[in-house]
Amino acid sequence: MGEVKLIGTHQSFPCARIEWGLKIKGVEYEYLKEDLSNKSDLLIESNPVHKKVPVLIHKGKPIAESLVILEYIDEIWKDNNAHSLLPQDPYERALARFWAKFIDEKCVTSVWGACVAQEGEEKEKAVEGAIETLSHLEKQIKGKKFFGGEKIGYLDIVAGWLSYWLSVLEELGEIELVNAERFPCLHEWGKNFINTSPIKDCIPPREDVLAYFSFGINYVRSMAPNKA
Repeated sequence: MGEVKLIGTHQSFPCARIEWGLKIKGVEYEYLKEDLSNKSDLLIESNPVHKKVPVLIHKGKPIAESLVILEYIDEIWKDNNAHSLLPQDPYERALARFWAKFIDEKCVTSVWGACVAQEGEEKEKAVEGAIETLSHLEKQIKGKKFFGGEKIGYLDIVAGWLSYWLSVLEELGEIELVNAERFPCLHEWGKNFINTSPIKDCIPPREDVLAYFSFGINYVRSMAPNKA
């Protein structure tokens, strides 16, 4: 088991992505739980640029950034008795990468912005922006069980935070972004995804995720200029 190690924290959805990928591929790994308030020497040495989780260590060599790690897992363990995470068709594979980048650069950012925005016009605009961004994913999942087709694939794993972590952010931000009325396809996909094994086996307790994001949201709000 020492051949594969994952440095992470269970509350973090980028770390969950890596666990999901490893489990789907049937790869045994050792989980090294990181204390982000007191980062270990191993984390700093393994990811000296960003000093953040997740980091996958394979045969002593570290790989950082969740999207990069997922592609590495798919490539290295392509002969395992599991389906490929990325599509085999070059065009479909390119599209999956495009939407993965869109999710991380647009969806995560807009949802976070809606959560931390001040009440009033700022909040309304932020929520509208997040809904508009998520509407693109609604179109992508329409008519499909998973983004990857009948089986969970790369893009499902990347978007997986919407199935669990989003509801925590909605609660903390006192907003509602994804529901059965507004985004029926995305809502149904989320239920299918989170209730599929091994996805459901790697879900942290809700109270832990609440505490994890509550700290960040309160910090951001405390730094906002007082408009009173």
